[in-house]
Amino acid sequence: MAKEESPRYKEAGVDIAKGNAFIDNIKPIVASTFRPGVLTGIGGFGGLFALGGGKFKDPVLVSSTDGVGTKLMIANMCNKHDTIGIDLVAMCVNDIIVCGGTPLFFLDYFATGGLDLGVATDVVKGIAKGCEISQCSLIGGETAEMPGLYKAGDYDIAGFVVGICERDKMIDGSEIRVGDKLIGLASNGVHSNGYSLVRKVIFEEMGLTVDDYVEELGCTVGEELLRPTRIYVQPLLNLMKNYKVKGLVHITGGGIIENIPRVLPKGCKAVIDKKSWDVPPIFDLLQKNGNISPSEMCITFNCGIGMVVVVNDKDADDCMQQLSALGETPFLIGEIAARKKKDSCAVEVDCG
Repeated sequence: MAKEESPRYKEAGVDIAKGNAFIDNIKPIVASTFRPGVLTGIGGFGGLFALGGGKFKDPVLVSSTDGVGTKLMIANMCNKHDTIGIDLVAMCVNDIIVCGGTPLFFLDYFATGGLDLGVATDVVKGIAKGCEISQCSLIGGETAEMPGLYKAGDYDIAGFVVGICERDKMIDGSEIRVGDKLIGLASNGVHSNGYSLVRKVIFEEMGLTVDDYVEELGCTVGEELLRPTRIYVQPLLNLMKNYKVKGLVHITGGGIIENIPRVLPKGCKAVIDKKSWDVPPIFDLLQKNGNISPSEMCITFNCGIGMVVVVNDKDADDCMQQLSALGETPFLIGEIAARKKKDSCAVEVDCG
């Protein structure tokens, strides 16, 4: 039976033909991310992935889902949509690497008031790039046109990742001990958290636009705020091959202060020296012009550290060297100390 148009549905704001054209546009982009194990292309009702019997002795699946928040509004303001998909993948795969998980496959959800083929295709290009960086297969997704729920030009995206790890190699922080060292991996700026406050300070209070060049940043506002979230997966997987990684912390909403305690065993606290790393200028700009307290900066933003690695004291220097060789910018930012009853917080950091 030949495909038929649905003129009344199109009149209501949903263009089935455009949706089919979108699938045709992205098929080669999606196929470029396939790794061994992918059994189906896009277009079916579900994506199939074979785990590969025998490769894992006692496999555990690990999954995560996330979005990119109001950073989407910056992409719209700049009319640049080919990097926001990298952020989407990063927010998901960085969350499963902290468990020791190797990403296997990724799915996305794209919702809009009316499908713009160019914008949607650029978003998927970014998602594919993020999957390429993390060596993860993009095996499916959903595109939904919902006129009336979203304004013209608006869209939202969500991501879902599934990974795998050996049960005896899972990382849960339980082996962290007093004396272990904390290595911080440099962020790429704001990443994908805190953008509601970023937009309030920069656009409302400072009166800037995305096209304004800011001397302190060395670029335009839009270029700075659209820097993609760093994906730490492959460097950390390589590090784990050679060294015992006791804990990993993805620094997202809540910053260093609220994320690090999530992996600390009872009786331990993290003592951090904020002067031990280079804070990107965007954070100084936000703090100064937004009248944001040092402690709120440490809770709201990553302040220049996107991932924290906990390793044995004797391995710290070698881990730093390997991470540098793998393209990361590591800083020795602190250590694990004994937490006493009088300690009100599991993270001790001078945020000033």
